[in-house]
Amino acid sequence: MKRSSAGTRRPGRCAALLATASVVLALAAPVAEAAGTGGPGAETADTAGRPSGSDVCAAARSSLAASLDTLVTRHGIPGVAAELTDPRCGRWDTARGVADRKTGRPMRAEDRFRIGSVTKTFTATVVLQLVAEGRIALDAPVERYLPGLIRGGGHGYDGRTITVRQLLQHTSGLPDYTAALVQLPVEQWRFRHAEPRELIATALKMPPPEKKWHYSTTNYLLAGLIVEKVTGHGVESEVTRRILRPLGLRDTYWPGDSTRIRGSHSHSYFSATDEPDAPLADGTEWNMTFGGAGGALVSTPADVNRFFRALFGGKLLPARQLAEMKRTVPADPDRLWPGARYGLGLIASPLECGGWWWGHGGTVPGGHRALGAVGPGGRSIALALTAVPSTEQAEADYRATAETAFCAPTGDHQLKETS
Repeated sequence: MKRSSAGTRRPGRCAALLATASVVLALAAPVAEAAGTGGPGAETADTAGRPSGSDVCAAARSSLAASLDTLVTRHGIPGVAAELTDPRCGRWDTARGVADRKTGRPMRAEDRFRIGSVTKTFTATVVLQLVAEGRIALDAPVERYLPGLIRGGGHGYDGRTITVRQLLQHTSGLPDYTAALVQLPVEQWRFRHAEPRELIATALKMPPPEKKWHYSTTNYLLAGLIVEKVTGHGVESEVTRRILRPLGLRDTYWPGDSTRIRGSHSHSYFSATDEPDAPLADGTEWNMTFGGAGGALVSTPADVNRFFRALFGGKLLPARQLAEMKRTVPADPDRLWPGARYGLGLIASPLECGGWWWGHGGTVPGGHRALGAVGPGGRSIALALTAVPSTEQAEADYRATAETAFCAPTGDHQLKETS
């Protein structure tokens, strides 16, 4: 699916589903280490006559709430929620719209949802932990870990010439198997179990991408298999053991073949036809094994926020591996937007107010969209939407929500990167 710098075209059935792996909203470049959460005691008056901490924090909350209102009232997103943390303003969440159109239950930031390609950052983190342990080499060929898997298909793909780094960076030259899936009728694969090797085999039959940087979930299925090869455990087990449990991410889990989301959750909605202004269908139930290591996780805004703050706060990776994760290459502006860059499981994008943000976003075919990001000054945000923006303006306003989160005033804490 081609993207313009302003956003995306209104997706029909196939285009909306392709967003599973190719729609990623993002984040950015060198960022200060995430600071701890502040609290009300940090909100003191400014003796120089500038606005007090409580004033600037209230303004930041108001700006974010207004951005969420726009998505619901102007663009028809059924429900949106956000959790934001700031060293001075502390942590707060806000939500607009409904989590369930049928019952009218209000949207809540505590609700679980599918985070799609944000899963890629979890997988990349485990790979880099194994790099730090000397069990994986970033510049080793895929063939070393998965001999014979990337061969043939009639297009010359060869695991001897593709490195682990290139998988995580989307510069492997491998196509995205999701582009083949979405050509099929939705009900043909929506509830079906999928194996990583089966999906990789599908990708190998596809022609190579036209450009050097090509966002492809195929890369992350391979990364997951490499984790399994060197540890003897599936990537799901390793992510759970190395990240979810140590950080106490109790609302984040791998759904496996279960098509339902456990516990309190928001529903998700998608357009099941190509007709303009088609009514939204409920897409909450979906077998996410087709996303696997590249898109299957369920989480909450709070857990996503905690994960990214821990990652950039140095709690998950040694400094050397975190620096490798932040080594970026230019991304295809048609797949992201002008100025966006990609590291190892991270997207980098400049902020209009100065500085950059780091993180990842994701979209699943049923309609959930996620974003987790940490920006300059230690501010972080996680967003949850129950439907994909369906017009270029809606997409632009969604991206503006992230800009608002990082560029809203915080008094003495100007959100500009410092040297």
